[in-house]
Amino acid sequence: MSHPDHGFAYAQDQFRQLIEDVLAEAKRLGASDAGAEVSEGCGLSVSVRRGQLENVERNRDKSLGVSVYLGQRRGNASSSDFSPRALKDTVRAAFDIARFTAEDEFAGLPDEQDLALDPTQQPELDLFHPWMLEAEEAARLALRCEAAAFATDARITNSEGAGVSAQQSHFYMGNTRGFRGGYASSRHSLSVAPISGRGAGMERDAWYSSMRDAADLASPESVGRYAAERALARLKGRKAKTATVPVLFEAPVAAGLLGSLVQATSGGALYRRASFLLDSLGQPVMASHIDVLEDPHVRKGKGSSPFDDEGVLTRARSVVEGGVLQGYFLTTYSARKLGLRTTGHAGGSHNLVMRSRCTAPGDDLRTMLRRLGTGLFVTELMGQGVNYVTGDYSRGASGYWVENGEIAYPVHEVTIAGNLKDMFQRIVGIGADTYTTGTKTVGSVLVDGMKLAGS
Repeated sequence: MSHPDHGFAYAQDQFRQLIEDVLAEAKRLGASDAGAEVSEGCGLSVSVRRGQLENVERNRDKSLGVSVYLGQRRGNASSSDFSPRALKDTVRAAFDIARFTAEDEFAGLPDEQDLALDPTQQPELDLFHPWMLEAEEAARLALRCEAAAFATDARITNSEGAGVSAQQSHFYMGNTRGFRGGYASSRHSLSVAPISGRGAGMERDAWYSSMRDAADLASPESVGRYAAERALARLKGRKAKTATVPVLFEAPVAAGLLGSLVQATSGGALYRRASFLLDSLGQPVMASHIDVLEDPHVRKGKGSSPFDDEGVLTRARSVVEGGVLQGYFLTTYSARKLGLRTTGHAGGSHNLVMRSRCTAPGDDLRTMLRRLGTGLFVTELMGQGVNYVTGDYSRGASGYWVENGEIAYPVHEVTIAGNLKDMFQRIVGIGADTYTTGTKTVGSVLVDGMKLAGS
């Protein structure tokens, strides 16, 4: 039974029955508990380069995974074959793995009190907006985007291409403690990467728009023009002198700082004692004017979900309040290892917003540059130079040298360094120029006193 209106081969009712069959088979074999999830995804990706179609790719995949528990021994198995025989074999494989796996006192399904067992607790979040896009139309959109980049300025001399992607999926999951739930979601995007200049002086930059609803995407022309403007602004870059300076992180880049906070306060890092923020609950971890809020129930939000990947109910909360850490990011397993309760973060964080209590509505990027005064405005970071055990931070960077609040010249081939624990405390401002990168929303972030290694 196909469902061409949504592009899916299976209906949710079919998924629900597969889950019931798998859980029943696990119980028949003698499992004390079991959980299972079935999913299907499909989509179209089209890329162009220099006015020519380069690639058309259609994807379709499906999977069913099952976890079987024998007391506190756990086994996992998965299959892309949904036939009755294959599903029985998958459950048997998970059961046999559990039989020969060592006991883990922290293993097990979430406690019933944490599960989203009441359907009324699972709000409709408007996450599914199928875009039944044909390859020809996708190519036209990508070509418009790239053409707009080239038309911006004659110094746009080349392109790494433009692309359009339309993706959608749905899933259903359940366990032997009564949880049942699932939903469909979509994610669509448009991107381009133009190149400015010639020879050794060439510079590349990129921009994109990504939304759950294609109607909310920026126009191809605006994406193309902005990407071109970014590439043009990088021309004639040079190194800056080695110094200790304030650094302003552009909003999309600043989301990485928020990601570092999440990583350092996630259960896995904490119970392995591989975090520079060990035992930080209730302690000041950021400047006193900083709040970090989380809301899993934002309509159309990229990080929205009524429950996490274990079926645990998600809730809005304050993560950091006045600089003080209010909560970790915990799964059932990591919470038990730490002697705490799950926070509903199997699968990651949900719609985080970092803001300053001192930010005024008019604090746009120009205002933040004036607050920076003389220092480095970072628009791109390279490398993986973050040590989450110590907090040491060292990243290759490019951007702009700012003097007296005005951009003076582009900067490349420099390194910025510090320690995240100090950097979080040295955040002196967050702009109102907010941008959402994945599940994180933040404005430009001004950090005082970072080491800049240049010429």
